[in-house]
Amino acid sequence: MSHVSLFDPADLFDVAAPAPASPSTTPAATRARTGVGSPACSDEHGGHSPSGGHSPSGGHGPSGEHSPSGGHGASDLTPLAARLRPANLDEIVGQRHLLGAGSPLRRLVEGGGTTSVILWGPPGTGKTTLAHIVSGASGWRFRELSAVTAGVRDVRAVIDEARAASRASGARTVLFIDEVHRFTRTQQDALLPSVERGWVTLVAATTENPFFSVVSPLLSRSLLLTLEPLTEDDIRGVLDRALRDPRGYGGRVELTGAAREHIVRLAGGDARRALTVLEAGVEALLAEQAPATPPTSGPDFAVRLDVGLLEQAVNRAAVRYDRSGDQHYDVVSAFIKSMRGGDPDAALHYLARMLEAGEDPRFVARRMIILASEDVGMADPGALAVAVAAAQALDLVGLPEARLALAQAVIHLALAPKSNAVIRAIDAASSDVRAGRAGPVPPHLRDAHYPGAARAGSGAGYRYPHDEPGGVTRQQYPPDRLVGADYYTPGGNGFERRAAERLRELRTAVRGSGAEDARRDPSGDGQQS
Repeated sequence: MSHVSLFDPADLFDVAAPAPASPSTTPAATRARTGVGSPACSDEHGGHSPSGGHSPSGGHGPSGEHSPSGGHGASDLTPLAARLRPANLDEIVGQRHLLGAGSPLRRLVEGGGTTSVILWGPPGTGKTTLAHIVSGASGWRFRELSAVTAGVRDVRAVIDEARAASRASGARTVLFIDEVHRFTRTQQDALLPSVERGWVTLVAATTENPFFSVVSPLLSRSLLLTLEPLTEDDIRGVLDRALRDPRGYGGRVELTGAAREHIVRLAGGDARRALTVLEAGVEALLAEQAPATPPTSGPDFAVRLDVGLLEQAVNRAAVRYDRSGDQHYDVVSAFIKSMRGGDPDAALHYLARMLEAGEDPRFVARRMIILASEDVGMADPGALAVAVAAAQALDLVGLPEARLALAQAVIHLALAPKSNAVIRAIDAASSDVRAGRAGPVPPHLRDAHYPGAARAGSGAGYRYPHDEPGGVTRQQYPPDRLVGADYYTPGGNGFERRAAERLRELRTAVRGSGAEDARRDPSGDGQQS
């Protein structure tokens, strides 16, 4: 089965600013009058004027100077998340387990580390931010590639440049590759010599499991650092900083408690998404209050964003649903049990409830894939394909349209005949393995495609099933200690009625007459169990 790359839940909501009624009521125009909006950027590079030059103050005005409010001029379009990108490790929210004194990341930032690292974590947890902090703090040369657009030629060009700099002056190069899982094996292999010989220190970011998406030689030469999803308290901290930081709203915007919690629920541990939703809400608030012209600063003159306007801005009602509390676990449990119990109507209700509350749709799709094997299994072999197809549809078309595929899969799974024989089979097999009931692979089944295999007796006596009538031949397949061990016991529902008959035929043909009724004790004493 191919690996499924699921849809990014950041597309769950529309964060576009409301369409302006006239130029005088646009959020940008309102910011220019009220002083509420995009304040000065304070990153290390300073601000950019429309002409491309740096503003000494870091703010953006018509000619590079600060607007009267201390914010950006009306023409600035820098997203809030970009303006608030942490400039040093102390501003990072979360990930304390990676940033302690003497940690590889901190040593790399302080210029004392040389170990290549792979940053693995969900979107919005700080992977790209950490890489940019490394670029600004280490004092080393910094080069950045995106795996979405770069090819082998680009990789080799950066490596050749780094090697030349190292030989000429001993300068070290940090190479940041975003979304490294998108690189092919060939592209990843091209990095190996430079990492091995220290020409570059690699900092690679990925949202996919690197044990599946990154080649083993590159993994073995790098330190894998796992970034955790931000907690709800972390997201609240991000929102507080955005409200008070001069790079954000500088105390000129307030959130009601309900609005704050709504953003926290929608964010799902993604700081970037939280800031995007906040910015959409503020844009809607500014457009609504455009006729007013309050003073430019001070807590007494802050505008207040409530949950009603926030819902309008992001087109999501504040459904009661706590992703980390009882509501989350209760709704998910009811969703699974409704499909298992054959009630498609209840299952659809819980599906809609999760999606409308901002639950990660990839989580929902994963639960359905699991249920397709655990609770349906061979009673309806097509159920797994339906669940996987729904997950792929989520990846291909995204929400809201993919809710149709998810709903179809929910209905199919609820209506399908049920069997838990698959999970009972793998649990029984795993129990034997954990108990040490294994043994050498029978010689006739061993690989015989290498020089010296025949001399070792590997493959000798193997009977090729396709040479036999019916494509089945009598032959031992399990290790000696497990001959006669039965793990899969079909149920009586759906396709498993036919599967049970076929299984009896196969066990008779493979093991010999009467073998299907015997199960040898894996302990090896020859007693039936």
